[in-house]
Amino acid sequence: MSNRQKSRSILCLLVVCGFATCALAAELPTTDAEQVGMSTARLARIDAVMQRHIDAGDIQGAVTAVARHGKVVHFKAHGLMDVENNRPMAEDALFIMMSSTKPILGVAAMMMIEEGLIRPGDEVSRYIPEFKDMQVAVLAEPADRDVSPYSVTPGNPPAHRLVPAQTPITIEHLLTHTSGLASGGLGSAVSPRAPRESLASYIPTLGEAILDFQPGTQWKYSPGTGLDVVARIIEIVSGMPYDEFVRTRIFEPLGMKDTHYNLPPEKESRRVMIKGRDMSRFVNQTTGYFSASYGLSSTAEDYLRFEQMLVNGGVLFGNRLLSPRSVTMMGSNHLGDIYKGFGRNQEGVGYGYTVSVITDAITSNSRRSNGAFGWGGAFGTRSWTDPGEALTGVIMLQQPHPGTQYDFENAVRQAIIE
Repeated sequence: MSNRQKSRSILCLLVVCGFATCALAAELPTTDAEQVGMSTARLARIDAVMQRHIDAGDIQGAVTAVARHGKVVHFKAHGLMDVENNRPMAEDALFIMMSSTKPILGVAAMMMIEEGLIRPGDEVSRYIPEFKDMQVAVLAEPADRDVSPYSVTPGNPPAHRLVPAQTPITIEHLLTHTSGLASGGLGSAVSPRAPRESLASYIPTLGEAILDFQPGTQWKYSPGTGLDVVARIIEIVSGMPYDEFVRTRIFEPLGMKDTHYNLPPEKESRRVMIKGRDMSRFVNQTTGYFSASYGLSSTAEDYLRFEQMLVNGGVLFGNRLLSPRSVTMMGSNHLGDIYKGFGRNQEGVGYGYTVSVITDAITSNSRRSNGAFGWGGAFGTRSWTDPGEALTGVIMLQQPHPGTQYDFENAVRQAIIE
């Protein structure tokens, strides 16, 4: 390594260390709700909503947070984090994030797009040659028409045949869940399986996978695989393991000190424990497979910081992760009318890069404004960015309950008075 290269490496290290020190020292400011156009009395309805669902047995507990114009106006813990030991929910309780992990990948990908290291339209095979010339599973009959069933019962696939993929999988297909890779259809049912030891060893094996539909023709969620391919591409172009990339490039600059793949043992006591549910298989402390689709544990405060960075246009505590235009690109609808939610019948919604987007708050019956975007996890965590209202919201649950999530968002919306 030349002296010039050494100097540059030292400078980069100092910059990263400076980011981490600045972010860890900084706190999100708080204010009275009225100072940012919200009502203190109306925000108190969040507490009533959470208690109602706790009393009904819908949830055991929750942590909720709201910020507007960069200032926190609500941050509360509700109920219990451990019923058997009668432990109240703590504001710094740690939650299994499941698919709430995915928007982190969205930001990481946008960073690489900004730096010119990848492009959304790049074919995946440019980085992972095994993805060249993939095939799609279609029904054996009718023989004169290629039909890919939307879903297939595992272990009992119907008679099928394989046809060539008409369009190579691109990075954008993966970011928008339109690739057809591992999304629960016929191709998934007949694809080979390989162990997930690391992104580097596992992702190339997906070149042997059979696609569920022709890339780009429909939206179907790839819950645990598609975004992992993008994470592997980020490893290749950045020269860093994915877990190290998100830690040094996202978590440390934002002061997300409690967001981990392998949770340190000293933090285990802060995990939420759900009565009657063994979640041990989701909390592996020694994994070497750092999925971009799931795997993180985190807190309400850390995700409030993440969302605040997005609503700020890519910057927090003076640390700029993205440009405002990149945040807009991530949170804009890229699919026209292809995306209609999981039920395939919702109007007024679109899909960006790893996040759903409200395109019409009225027809979608959303409690968010037009242009708001975000995502959630299977265990009930949910967060969103609402640029039009300069607002961010976070609800942390470990029991999936759409009614609680809806009522929280409704309570936030009705508290906006200016």
